[in-house]
Amino acid sequence: MTVSIRSSPAAAVIAAILVLAPLPSHWRARNVATLSLIAWFFVMNLIYGVNALVWARNSAPRIVVWCDITTKLSIGASTAIPAAAMCICKYLEQAASGRMVRLTHADHRKRRIFEFAMCWAVPTILMALHYIVQGHRFDVVEAIGCQPATYFSIPAIFIVWVPPLALSVATLLYASLALYHFFRQRINFSMHLSNSGTSLSTNRYLRLMAMSVTEICWGTSLNALALYYNVAPGLRPWTNWADVHSNFGRIASYRLFELPKAYLNQMFLIWWAMPVSAYIFFLFFAFGEESIKDYKKVFRWVKGCCMKVWPKKKVDSSRLPDKCVYNSIWILQRIDVLS
Repeated sequence: MTVSIRSSPAAAVIAAILVLAPLPSHWRARNVATLSLIAWFFVMNLIYGVNALVWARNSAPRIVVWCDITTKLSIGASTAIPAAAMCICKYLEQAASGRMVRLTHADHRKRRIFEFAMCWAVPTILMALHYIVQGHRFDVVEAIGCQPATYFSIPAIFIVWVPPLALSVATLLYASLALYHFFRQRINFSMHLSNSGTSLSTNRYLRLMAMSVTEICWGTSLNALALYYNVAPGLRPWTNWADVHSNFGRIASYRLFELPKAYLNQMFLIWWAMPVSAYIFFLFFAFGEESIKDYKKVFRWVKGCCMKVWPKKKVDSSRLPDKCVYNSIWILQRIDVLS
């Protein structure tokens, strides 16, 4: 069967590498939400790359422990990524609103705790709750790899799809308020940011805002599409625990020719959402002023360490002995030899 979209292991692995490029500048800023976004993009694209490579031309169940772990991480990532975007926009709105005269160390600490809870604790809870609607162990799809198994029912909607969509709506609300604050005081916005005690510049503020809104609009559209395709055929009744989890150890495998072309195209489109999201993040932050400074530092280190070419140090000529002193010493040495 020929499909118009296919997975690409190389694209996913490259995305995992590129998303690490802006890491040093965000690490210095101690922005938990942005660092979490980088971590989730890196892990998920690495998983996508490995899966697409291992199951490139087969759907045989293998490395089942890997699949047990990665399918749960997929459930967590679907909530963690919009949660990180929501935290970023919330922080931008707070910094630009003027409600707080100056952010203190305690305020920054509370924000980091909140962002850690939203980006890691909440996804972990949802990964555990997914077991309620996990009808069997997992699925394996050719060219895609292992996928979470979900018993499509009303509880599944509230556990798997409602949290990401709710976080996306919250992100758009915070982004709208942040943009309102920006346009309201755009003339002295840079001064306002510096007085608020944040490490944000106007350029960084706008890049964070644009990246978050772009990621959310892109991700929300695909989440809504996935929800529609899974719910449109009809929901199954969640009767009782024993019925939903009967034959739980089953691993379903699907070859490409066994699936409808429209369904395959939809699956591959959703697969590409993760690498493309990482590329979007890279494009927004890889060419910022701080990132370029980091690239120059790395280049100088590589040039000096690997090529043994260090930048020449300027020598203060005033600290060197005068040429006449050298000449006098040479003459004295010659006289001593002749005598």
